[in-house]
Amino acid sequence: MNKFSDMTTFVTVVDAASFSEAARRLGTTKSIVSERIQQLEKRLGCALLERGRPLRMTQAGLVFYESAARVLEDVERAEESVQDAQSSLGGTFRIAVPMAFMTRHLAPLLSKFAMMHPNLCLDVEAQDRVVSLQDGQYDMAIRMGELSDSSLVARTITVNRHLICASPAYLERQGTPAHPGELAQHAGLVYYNREPNGMWSLPLDGRRQSFRIGTRMRTDSGHLLLEGARAGLGLAILPTFLAAGPMLAGELVAVLQAYSPSGGQISAVYRKTVRTPPKIHVLIDFLADEIGHPSRWDAELMKAGLIGEHSPAQGLA
Repeated sequence: MNKFSDMTTFVTVVDAASFSEAARRLGTTKSIVSERIQQLEKRLGCALLERGRPLRMTQAGLVFYESAARVLEDVERAEESVQDAQSSLGGTFRIAVPMAFMTRHLAPLLSKFAMMHPNLCLDVEAQDRVVSLQDGQYDMAIRMGELSDSSLVARTITVNRHLICASPAYLERQGTPAHPGELAQHAGLVYYNREPNGMWSLPLDGRRQSFRIGTRMRTDSGHLLLEGARAGLGLAILPTFLAAGPMLAGELVAVLQAYSPSGGQISAVYRKTVRTPPKIHVLIDFLADEIGHPSRWDAELMKAGLIGEHSPAQGLA
C-alpha cells in the first residue's frame, strides 16, 4: 500500500479529467490507474469518482482532492527548498499564441525570453483558432478578449483595447460617423471570428447594442483588417496593438471613441494542476513586465493625445 502513489494518481485523474490521460501523464497504463483508484476508494470506504462522461468527483472526492492537492504541493515545495533556488529553466515549453499578436509584439519578446533561459526549448505555435489545453499538447496559451468559463487558470497580462479606425482618405471621402446609428451608411471591414453576422456590438446607454454596417470585406485575419483600413476600404474594429503604429504615423484615425467596443484582456491560460511548472509563472511575469499595464502601445497613444486613459466599454454587461 503506497498512500502517496494513490494520492498522486487520484489528483492526476481529476486534473486530467480522464483515466487515459492520467495514465499518460504518470507514465503507466489505464488499468493500473483504475486499480489504484479502486484500492484507494476501498481503503477510504467511499466512492471518490462518478464514472461517466464527463468524469465527476463525489462530495467525498472533492474533500479528499482539496486535502491531497495541498499535501502534494507541500511535498513539491519541500523538494524545491533543497534545490538551487535560481536553477535555470529547462526542457520543452509548448505555447499556443494568436497569429496577429505574434508578429509585432510576441516574437521579439519570446526571443528575448529564450535568450535569458538557454536550457529552455520554446515550442511555439501561432494560429488564431482557440486550441484545447486539456489534452496536454500545450503547456500554456495566450488568448485575447473575454474568456469563457472553464477549468483553466487565467492570468491577465494587460487590457486588449479596441478602437474603430479608418484612414483619413476614407473619412474625407465618406465623412466621419458621429453615432453608431450612422454605421449602416458606411463600408465595414468585418472580422468574422467576432462578427459572423456582420453586426458590430458597441456600448450605448450603458449596455451593448448591435449595429449593422455595410460589408466591404470579411476576413479572419487581423492583419488584413489593418491593411484594408490603411488602404481606405472602410471602417474596422482593431486592437490597439495593431493600430497604434499606423495611428501614430497618421495613417489611421480612431472614430466613435465614446462607443469603442471592449476587447477584454490579453491573458495567459494554463491547466490547473497540483503545482504549476515554474516556467509558466516566469514567462507570464516576464510578459507582464515587458508589455506593461497600460500596455506600452496604449501608453504611446495616450502620450500623443490620440486616446484617453480609460476604455468607455469596459465593465459593460
